[in-house]
Amino acid sequence: MIHVTDKAAEQIKKILEKESLLDHGLRVAVVGGGCSGMSYKLKFEKDPSEDDKVYEDKGVRLIVDSKSTLFLNGTTLDFSDGLSGTGFTFSNPNAKSTCGCGTSFSG
Repeated sequence: MIHVTDKAAEQIKKILEKESLLDHGLRVAVVGGGCSGMSYKLKFEKDPSEDDKVYEDKGVRLIVDSKSTLFLNGTTLDFSDGLSGTGFTFSNPNAKSTCGCGTSFSG
């Protein structure tokens, strides 16, 4: 489903520990909006809902709602801390186009 790079997993675990949220997972969602029509949303949640899919990769629990699953299949979540910016990045094979900001896409 969603793959997490080593660097992203390390960063997620650091945030969970720093915020004392070790019993939480990372919700990854696709929402309407952004330059290209859809954008990614990340937030920490303790309990998934009944309709959510829960995955684990590299020790990170990922929570994805059923609608977002359609857009995120095969996506890789990475973390960049280079000169061009710091933050989580998505490599999504389902995106037909992306915008310059890298946080929105069209499906």
